[in-house]
Parts: sequence; structure tokens; C-alpha cells
Amino acid sequence: MTDASAPTDAPQPAGGPGRRRAPRPGRSRWLAAGGVAVLAGVLGLTLALRAGATPACAAPPAAVPLGVAAPVAAAPPVGGTVHKGKATFYDSKGAGGNCSYPSAPANRLYVALGPTEYAAGAACGGHLDVTGPKGTVRVLVMDQCPECAPGHLDLSREAFARIADPVQGIVSVSYRAVVDPPLPGPLTFRIKEGASRYWFAVLVADHGNPLRAVEVRQGDSGGWRAAARQDYNYWLVESGVGPGPYSIRVTDVYGHRVTAGGIRLTPGQVQRGTVRMYGGGASAGGGRPAARSASPRPSASPTPRATSPRPSPSAAPASSSPSAPDAPVVPLAAEAPAAGCRN
Repeated sequence: MTDASAPTDAPQPAGGPGRRRAPRPGRSRWLAAGGVAVLAGVLGLTLALRAGATPACAAPPAAVPLGVAAPVAAAPPVGGTVHKGKATFYDSKGAGGNCSYPSAPANRLYVALGPTEYAAGAACGGHLDVTGPKGTVRVLVMDQCPECAPGHLDLSREAFARIADPVQGIVSVSYRAVVDPPLPGPLTFRIKEGASRYWFAVLVADHGNPLRAVEVRQGDSGGWRAAARQDYNYWLVESGVGPGPYSIRVTDVYGHRVTAGGIRLTPGQVQRGTVRMYGGGASAGGGRPAARSASPRPSASPTPRATSPRPSPSAAPASSSPSAPDAPVVPLAAEAPAAGCRN
């Protein structure tokens, strides 16, 4: 896995102007009759349009066929909703996955989510309680599983062994997001290699819940700069913030907000702050989160991690307990506008 790949230029349309067919030889009377027919067709089309006939390109989009599920918007699991799905397992070999953590958690209980629930890095750092045939395990969202559909969890081998016999390979599970899990300590910050006063990127960890926003400013005064989330879990200010030290304000999806100060420009080093995301040690300034940055999410994405072939999914899903209401969450993907006619 790499942090990011270079963007590629959009492919240029192929092809050129069509060839004009030369008229076939024939009598002038035949050509005249053909010309009259063409003229009549053009006039008929013009009159139809003036009378209010709808052009073909303005027809409404076709409805989703019966039995075909509508596309699911990308968003991380949040709130208390119980989801049903299936689980397989893999081994990150100690690496921190697409979320760019320096290493896997010490207890090796982690999970990779498919692109829809990974949501371009929005799920990173959250936790899931996963229940299988043998029991329940709590896992850290650390990685992306490129080939996994929504509801397919790719657990670490150790986590899978807590809920099922690894010989099974794939099992039905239920899972739900953990709201405000216990924190291992204050927030940590890692400035990315290559960062400078002119280009800033930071990885925030030990926040418990998925994050909604990260803002940065030079020192402890001045205006806040909204950082844009990258799909490899760094928060980027493309034009930089200055030489540091920095104040970093962090907001999660449930409205917890804290500010950590004194973060130095020391690329590649993990710096532990003095504030927790919630609970004891959280700084003042909690409340509803600020509006998200309008900066578009970059199209470049890291190289997917290598995964081993998986067995076919099992037929029967596991039962689940009644679900609790979802907490509100800002949509992570805008609906594309419908194509219209050109004038």
C-alpha cells in the first residue's frame, strides 16, 4: 500500500469527423423528389418541436428495475444500527493498512472494510463490535478491502478466531459501530514525511469514533484552516500552514471537539497530545462540529493492499438484536446531476 498515487490525465475522446457519402448517380427527377421528401421531414420535425413535443434527450431517466438495489452512498458504520453480513480473515503482517497507521494495534484485533463502508478513509479509527457463532469481538477499522461488498468484513486472523473456527473460512455475522469506546490515551498526531511550512499533512489517531473534520492553524491564534481528508487517512492543507508549532482542532461524527496545541513540524514522528477526544482530559470547546471543508476529495487513491483469494459466501446470515436509531451523519458523497441536452 502506498499513501497516494499520482493522478492521471483523463482519457481524450477518440475518433474524428465522419465521412460524407457522395450522391449516387441517377436522374434529376429522382433527386428532386428525394429533396422534397427530406425538406418535408425537416419541416415536420420543426413543427413538432414548436408544438411542444419533447426531444428524446430530455426524456426522464429510466427507473431502477424491480429487484435491483439502488446504489448505496459511501459512509462509515455509525450509531447503534445492527448490520448483517459475512466475515473472512486476512493478515496485515503488522502493517497499519490503508489508514496509514505506523503498525497494526498491539492486540491485533482489526478489520478491513469494503470501499462503500471504508468511505475514502472516513471509517478509519472507528471501532466495530462483531458477533459470530462463538461470540463478540471489538475491532479497530484499519484497512480497506477493495473487493469486499457492503456487509463483508475482512477481520484479522486473531479477531476471526474470537467469533468462529478459522477452518470455516467465512461465517455470517452481525456488527454495529461502537459509540465512544474507551480511549487508550490522548490524541496522537503524525506529520507526514515531506511536509514543510508550504505543504501540510497530518495523521490523527486514538480518537475512538470516526472523524468528521480536522482544522489547523499556526500557533494558538489566527484563523483556522480546514484540512481535506485523503483516502489514506491523512488530513491535507495543500498550501501549508506555516513553520509551526500548530494548534489542531479535531471533530468527530458525534460532535465531540477538542483542540491540541504545540504540535511541532517533525515529519515521521508520532506526537502524543495532552487532550482526549472525550471523557477525562478533553479540552473545552465541545459541541456541534463546524461545517466540513468545501475542498474536493482528490481522485488519487493508494495502491490497494494485496489480499488472498476468499471462499464463496455462506448462504444463511446470522440473526441480530433490535437496532437502535442511527446518529446523524453528514453525507460523504454528493449525487451526480442528471445529464441534459446541449443547446
